[in-house]
Amino acid sequence: MDKSWAREEAYLILSKVISRGAYSNIEIRKKLNSSGLEKLDKALVTEIVNGTLRNMIYIDWVLSKFSNIKEEKISANIKNILRCGVYQIMFLDKIPDSAVCNESVELAKKYGNIGSSKFVNGLLRNIVRNKETIGYPDKGKLAEYLSVKYSHPAWLVEKWLKDFEDKFTEELMKSNNDVPPLTIRINKLKTNKQEVIDDLEGHGIACSEGLYNEEAVSVRGTSSIESLEIFNKGFFSVQDESSMLVSKVMNPESGSLIIDVCSAPGGKAAHMAELMDNKGLIIARDIHQHKLDLINKACSRLGINIVKTQLFDALSIDKAYIGVADGVLVDAPCSGLGLLRRKPDLRWKKKPDDLDSLSNIQYEILKSASLYVKKGGALIYSTCTLNKNENIEIVKKFLAANDGFYLDNIENLIPQNLYAPDAKEGYLELFPHIHNTDGFFIARLIKR
Repeated sequence: MDKSWAREEAYLILSKVISRGAYSNIEIRKKLNSSGLEKLDKALVTEIVNGTLRNMIYIDWVLSKFSNIKEEKISANIKNILRCGVYQIMFLDKIPDSAVCNESVELAKKYGNIGSSKFVNGLLRNIVRNKETIGYPDKGKLAEYLSVKYSHPAWLVEKWLKDFEDKFTEELMKSNNDVPPLTIRINKLKTNKQEVIDDLEGHGIACSEGLYNEEAVSVRGTSSIESLEIFNKGFFSVQDESSMLVSKVMNPESGSLIIDVCSAPGGKAAHMAELMDNKGLIIARDIHQHKLDLINKACSRLGINIVKTQLFDALSIDKAYIGVADGVLVDAPCSGLGLLRRKPDLRWKKKPDDLDSLSNIQYEILKSASLYVKKGGALIYSTCTLNKNENIEIVKKFLAANDGFYLDNIENLIPQNLYAPDAKEGYLELFPHIHNTDGFFIARLIKR
């Protein structure tokens, strides 16, 4: 397959993500499924798109050092062609710089204005000649240095430097630029781990044991695992190990009544159903019907029939379920700052103001959901973000206003090899650079 085609696909995806607000993971999957590209070319497209998004602040900084035209005067098409080119030049050693320059010029001819190709050619070749000495901003200005080197927005760098130590912040940001592991959860209702591993390895997919969960398998060597027959048979689901731990902290017993108030896309509801041996009732709610349809489809594939979906706003109160649930899960809508390595475009979509508005919603949802918990029942609060104001501060605020709940020691509910210094206090924080999982927060509260 012609590599220039793969690079053109990468440019088109990147343009949709940056210019039109598309989500990179969805756009990559959609494009590649219909592209006709070979496996290696699909991998190249994914690498260029995600790599460019992960390193975009640095790439734009490099462009600003060498361009004789101000950034705001460069058309969006040419800017994205240059970004793809600079990423390949600065980060992909196996691709000849001359090939990158030539193919970027061809893209500029096709998608740019008259004269664009000459500008692209001169700029990229100048970067090639000087790439060994480009470096980074002055480390004395730590926030700017970290922002450019690891391509995180300045407001987020400054926030994390306030919340964490300098070294911790840098290691976290560095980890956010790594390619995350792909982990699957074995569905014990239909199969066992060895059967799935044997099938995957038969397709040339490398497998290894999960880090923390006995039902987890880490896989490598595929970009389309959901196209396999055993996926369609419901033998496994794709889920990060951090997300699996939420259901473990809930620790639902067979026959329980569980309410999952913000359930879509339903991975945690399905996992809890598997842990409950498909016995009991899980009420899975969301405010969008199309997202409930995804939950129903997933449960049907997995052979789960105890999950009942309901169109319901988590901010509202359903009097029919007050004080009756064994467990309530609030997997709250959040800023998603724990997913930056998996969804690099989130760096550019999130704004500081989003965090404040979200924390208010999260608290109100937790407050409403707590009404459904029976005496002795569990209330689990979780997010996939690394923002204390959305995590432990929400829990503290809730407990200050609700003395009928307390944080429950979760040391016996989580794997012994999991670094969790706050487990005895009733919550855990997961970080990509420490746990090699998505960033996550999980707290377990019990109603007195």
